[in-house]
Parts: sequence; C-alpha cells; structure tokens
Amino acid sequence: MLDVVLIAISTVCLIAGLVGCILPMLPGPPVAYLGLVILHFTDKVQYSTTQLIVWLLIVAVLQVLDYFIPMLGSKYSGGSKWGNWGCIIGTLVGLFFLPWGIILGPFFGAMMGELLANKEFSQAFKSGVGSLLGFIFGTLLKLVVCGYFCCQFITALVR
Repeated sequence: MLDVVLIAISTVCLIAGLVGCILPMLPGPPVAYLGLVILHFTDKVQYSTTQLIVWLLIVAVLQVLDYFIPMLGSKYSGGSKWGNWGCIIGTLVGLFFLPWGIILGPFFGAMMGELLANKEFSQAFKSGVGSLLGFIFGTLLKLVVCGYFCCQFITALVR
C-alpha cells in the first residue's frame, strides 16, 4: 500500500515538474527530480546512487543556468555590460510580477540597460530579443530534462 502512495506522490511531482518548466512559480526540474527520489524509495524501483547524484548535479547546473541564459542571449546578440546588468535587474524585478514578469523582465531590462548606455533603439531591441531567446532556450532545456525524468519514471515502472 505504501508503494502505491509513493508512486502517486511521485507521479504528481513529475507532472508538477513539467508544468513548472512553463510556469515560473514552480521550480520544474527540482520537483521532477524529487519525484524520482520518492520513486526510488519504493520496492518497485531502485536507482543507483550514481544515477541520483548525476541527476541532482544536472538539476543544480540547470537551475543556475536558468538565471544566466537570458543574460548570455543578450550578450551574444550584441548587448553590452549595460544590457547584461539590465537583464539581471529585469529578471529580479520580474520575479515580483509573475508569471509575465519573469518572461518580460529580462527583455525590458536588457533594452533599458542598452538605452541607458546611449545605444540606438534597434540595438537595444536586439539585445532584448536575445535575452528573450535565451529565456526560451532555458525553458526548452528544462523541458528536455523533465521529459527525460518522465521517461525514466515510466521505464522503471514498466519493467
């Protein structure tokens, strides 16, 4: 009976993890990882310690990258240090205006930073688009990792 409860909780965690990849209010990959850890404590599935540690490291790196990828997008689209700082500040301010603030904050922050550095509007816009594309790329990375965790979950239960 305990295994059924743990599998149900694990399933909820994995679904919440997938949803959390899109909604910034939920930390998607950590919640999905928690689902795999809970599943590990059932009699049905036993992951190796190495698997659990590698997955934890992937989740930790992904969580850190999630804050820096928009900034890198701004930088590689021609943004200056002003745009990068604007992107960081916009991301932090955007946290107060969820859910749209986390998407638009880096975009507008990078744009404002470039405009404050006396860049032309077109360059500022390009920097903002770069940060937005970085955000989208980060979201796709989170979806890939959570999708992989879901595949591991299903495969482990089917065996």
